[in-house]
Amino acid sequence: MSPSQPKAKFYRRISENEYLNLAIWQGKSDPSAEVISVQLSRRTDDKWETVGQFAVYRTSDGNYSQLPDRQK
Repeated sequence: MSPSQPKAKFYRRISENEYLNLAIWQGKSDPSAEVISVQLSRRTDDKWETVGQFAVYRTSDGNYSQLPDRQK
């Protein structure tokens, strides 16, 4: 599996111009850990923009913690 590809990806259309996305990524320093990311995207004019997002880290022993927001 390529590190730039999620282990799993799901999305749901919220409205004509909004999508809710969930992706599960393999951990970088611990391949048995996972990062779960959730993102809300909205189409404005002809451009998609991220309205909100957050990520959670799951350790290999099953502990969860929210990751800090990424800087743009």
